[in-house]
Amino acid sequence: MNKFSKTLFGALLSLAFVLPAQAETLMMATTTSTDNSGLLDFLAPSFKAETGIDLKWVAVGTGKALEISKNCDADVLLVHAPAVEKKFVEEGFGVDRRQIMYNDFVIIGPKADPAKVAGKTTAEALKGIYDAKAVFVSRGDKSGTHNAEKKLWKANSLTPDQEKFYISAGQGMMATINIAAEKGGYTLTDRATWIKFAAKQGDANPLAIVVEGDKALFNQYSVMTTNPARCANVKVELAKQFEDWWVDPKTQKRIGEYTLEGKQLFFPNAGK
Repeated sequence: MNKFSKTLFGALLSLAFVLPAQAETLMMATTTSTDNSGLLDFLAPSFKAETGIDLKWVAVGTGKALEISKNCDADVLLVHAPAVEKKFVEEGFGVDRRQIMYNDFVIIGPKADPAKVAGKTTAEALKGIYDAKAVFVSRGDKSGTHNAEKKLWKANSLTPDQEKFYISAGQGMMATINIAAEKGGYTLTDRATWIKFAAKQGDANPLAIVVEGDKALFNQYSVMTTNPARCANVKVELAKQFEDWWVDPKTQKRIGEYTLEGKQLFFPNAGK
C-alpha cells in the first residue's frame, strides 16, 4: 500500500468512527386515533432516544392495519379491536399480543339532540336514534370503532344498515365526525379524536357528547407483531424492543401524562 493509499484508508477509517450508525427503521400499522390525537408524535421521540429505532407508521382503521400486516408490509401493530385481534392471532397472522392502554368511546350528536337520547345508556340511546330515524354516520371501514359500533347495534337487536337514516362513510374517524356535523347526525367516536375535533371547532362546534361513561363503551388498545413465520421480512428483534418499550413503566407513565386541552386521553393498563 503506497503512502497515498494509506492516508486515504486512514481518513476513511476515522470517518467511519465519527459518523453515527444509521438508525434501523420499524414499520407500524396503527389506528387513526393514536395518530389524530397526537399521542404517537408525543411518544416517538422517546422511543427513538431509548431504543435507537426510527418508528414509521401508517394510520388507518384497525381492519386495514391488519390487512397491511397480513401482506407483510408492517412489522408491528397498535390497534383497538380485541375480538378481531384475537382471531388474527389464532389464525397465525400475529404474535405476542399485549394490551397497553385504554380510553373509551362516546356517542356524539347535534346539540339540539333530535332523538332525545342525552344522558341515556348506550342501549337506550341507540334504540332512541333508531326509532327516531335520526341520522347516524358510521365509519363503515372495518376499523376498531366500526367493529365496536356494529357490536353495540347487534347487542341491542338493531339492524340499521339498510335504513335511510344510516350513512356508511367508509372513512377515518375525523372525517366521519365532520360528516356527522354537516348532516346533523350522531356517531360513535373514540374520546381522544372527539377531544381533538372539539378543540379545533371551539364555540362553532355543532356537536356534543350525548352518551358517555357506559361500560359498554370501553376501548382497549394493544400491540402485537406480524408473525415472522409468515413474513420473513419482519424485524423480530426490533419488534420485541417495540413491544417491551410500550409495557415498560416509564412509557406507561408517559401515556398517562399525555393530555390535550388539559384532558387525559389514554389510560395505561399493561399487564392487567
